[in-house]
Amino acid sequence: MQFFSGVIFFAVVANFIPEPTLSHSSEVKGKKNKGDEGGKDMMKKHRRQVFFSGIITAIGISLHNFPEGMAVFLGSMKGLRVGLNLALAIALHNIPEGVAVALPVYFATQSKWQAFKLATLSGFAEPLGVVIVAYLFPSSLSPEILEGLLGSVGGVMAFLTLHEMLPLAFDYAGQKQAVKAVFFGMAFMSASLYFLELSLPKDMSL
Repeated sequence: MQFFSGVIFFAVVANFIPEPTLSHSSEVKGKKNKGDEGGKDMMKKHRRQVFFSGIITAIGISLHNFPEGMAVFLGSMKGLRVGLNLALAIALHNIPEGVAVALPVYFATQSKWQAFKLATLSGFAEPLGVVIVAYLFPSSLSPEILEGLLGSVGGVMAFLTLHEMLPLAFDYAGQKQAVKAVFFGMAFMSASLYFLELSLPKDMSL
């Protein structure tokens, strides 16, 4: 139930996000070739669509990161070893999440700073989750509540993957490369979850 509530919630949120406008500097390239107005318009449209996907991805990953910070806090309450193992596992899978935000933003804006800034801001949701729980709800966070939150953000990420990331991957990397990357990512995450499971106490098993 929590999973599908996350899917529905983020589908509604994505529907109300306004399409962004690109800065003039990101649209200037190619101006010298005045005989190709149609091509320039098509490129602008593609860049706006990719930038829009990057923003939606950043929002979705921010929502996804928030309860992960809570999970690290809860694990650290069980013991330093548990907290460190959780933090390491989450940090590893945050790398491709940051790339998923930065790449479309860089493609659309041609600005490394914009890509870095948006990817970094989406990552700040994780320590924010730790701070909020530690200072506002230090004793009220239970594994059951956290499980529900993680289920919901799992739905958010599923919608984000199918609605934004896979279409972009098919368009720009090709179907074969995209499918290979999907299965490689699934194998990598399954392995990391397996080793994380071995390191957790029984009352925090996945």
